[in-house]
Amino acid sequence: MSSSTSGTKPMLRALAGETVSPAPFWLMRQAGRYLPEYREVRSRLSGFLELCYTPELATEVTLQPLRRYGMDAAILFSDILVIPDALGQNVAFREGEGPSLTPIRSAADLDKLDPSRLHTHLAPVYETVRRLSKAIPPQTTLIGFAGAPWTIATYMFEGGGSRDFIDVKTAAYGQPGLFQAAIDLVVEATADYLVAQIEAGAEAVQLFDSWAGVLPEEEFRRWVIAPNRAIVEKVKSRKPGIPVIGFPRGAGPLYEAFAAETGVDAVSLDTTVPLSWAAERLQTKCAVQGNLDPIMLVVGGEAMDGAIDRILEAFGKGPFSFNLGHGILQTTPPENVARLAERVKRRR
Repeated sequence: MSSSTSGTKPMLRALAGETVSPAPFWLMRQAGRYLPEYREVRSRLSGFLELCYTPELATEVTLQPLRRYGMDAAILFSDILVIPDALGQNVAFREGEGPSLTPIRSAADLDKLDPSRLHTHLAPVYETVRRLSKAIPPQTTLIGFAGAPWTIATYMFEGGGSRDFIDVKTAAYGQPGLFQAAIDLVVEATADYLVAQIEAGAEAVQLFDSWAGVLPEEEFRRWVIAPNRAIVEKVKSRKPGIPVIGFPRGAGPLYEAFAAETGVDAVSLDTTVPLSWAAERLQTKCAVQGNLDPIMLVVGGEAMDGAIDRILEAFGKGPFSFNLGHGILQTTPPENVARLAERVKRRR
């Protein structure tokens, strides 16, 4: 995409620090199970990862919400766990249960992982990005993404989702050498993966640190801020000018250190971040993105309208893109997303 073309894109302008009116918007998990057309595509396949690795279909489901709602950004349809999958850890998605991985328990388990497999394994994802870069509307920004190292490590060490994070925290606190080696492996693989997405056509990238909020401050700095900063530095050294959005979900007051110290161009705010605090302490440092409660999108109506208006009012005087505080829920009525899209686009 030429700089003259990309310079007119509302999302890229906001990420570059401009105040854009009306605010650009997209929604995390905007391609997904709340859409009947997504469920139709998904029903043809044996599993979720097959969809991630089938460029024709991954392209189609990425485009589905754009056709309905005209978002200002398309985010590549994939999953954060393609990184451990590409490294050779056994990753499976069981219907109704979420992801399952063979957990890392020792240095020997870590040594079995092979970064030389990365680009071969993820070639279908890069092909999806190439197809999307040609298929999206000219004003739409194409966002690539990856999971941030702490969050990827939680799945690698827990063997799936977790409520208490005992295994990953035991490794991080009790075997910091082993855990640092795992983080370093994921940092290198993630930076390479994002650069390859950019080379295929991604115009911005987002790092999802979904479990950042479960760490105390010192460990947050070591396992969230430092790895995110390392990835941002690696990406920007090879692809200067490509904006990076960070999403340290649940970070609370540590959002401020994250915004100041990682080098991200924008922070995506979870639902709990107070609007006035974020406008004063974060939006003065970088662009902000967020942060409607996804449940509001399920409820819809006047409650949703009021919440949308409060967010637009709070962040309307600085660089901002409207989004949710986490991903769309599968019970979301599609007509509520249409109502949100109309309200954000109308607001100046």
